[in-house]
Amino acid sequence: MKRKSIKQIQAQAHRQDPIVMLTCYDATFARLLDEGGADMLLVGDSLGMVIQGHEHTLPVTLDEMIYHCKSVARGSQRAHIVGDLPFGSYQSSYEEAMRSGIRLMKEGGVQSVKLEGGQRVLKIVEGLSQAGVPVMGHLGLTPQSVHQLGGYKMQAKSQAAAKQLIEDALALEEAGAYALVLESVPADLAQEVTQKLSIPTIGIGAGAGCSGQVLVIYDLLGLDERFHPSFLKKYRDLSNDIKAAVQEYGNEVKTRVFPAKEHSK
Repeated sequence: MKRKSIKQIQAQAHRQDPIVMLTCYDATFARLLDEGGADMLLVGDSLGMVIQGHEHTLPVTLDEMIYHCKSVARGSQRAHIVGDLPFGSYQSSYEEAMRSGIRLMKEGGVQSVKLEGGQRVLKIVEGLSQAGVPVMGHLGLTPQSVHQLGGYKMQAKSQAAAKQLIEDALALEEAGAYALVLESVPADLAQEVTQKLSIPTIGIGAGAGCSGQVLVIYDLLGLDERFHPSFLKKYRDLSNDIKAAVQEYGNEVKTRVFPAKEHSK
């Protein structure tokens, strides 16, 4: 079974068939999401918070991203896999960015990479694209700039900021980006950007006017009852189910109900 290519993803957007993208970090979830029909799997540097327990994404290393990308690649067969270039892997120099992007694809088994920023990353987007590494851009709330932005909050609310975001989006497309994530920007702005571009947009907290949507699978399943941003819809409440299952297991172990004879053959 062949994975979805960037050309297939773009064709899907052009025929206005919304793109389903989910973020995961391991082989088990990758298999389930792949079989569930996800078009794209993002191995996000959000693993710094979701998997490692950090307050933000900044501590995540390129080697850690490669490790998790390998896991997702092994667990899935059909979905297109995008890997995040983590903070520090492309900011220092053009040469470092090229090495990082090539490593993430070559060693991580992804079909494309994602990086954050507008004007400052145009040369990197162009260079990686020309080297055969498809690049997805990321504008709006860019988590790697959390300290500069002053926290996780809606971006591009002023007329000047909205104008800059549109210019950045068009420039990223011109530089060779095959798609673009729009995070936490006003819905009407995201729709305007989507209409101006010929490449797909993937929204998160950016309204329904984008070419597709992305959520972290842990968030979609309600695995952290403490996390409830406005952009998130929890399709299940598994945090309570998991705790209940653990408690039931614990009770059966303590009362020696488990393991029973059928579990000891």
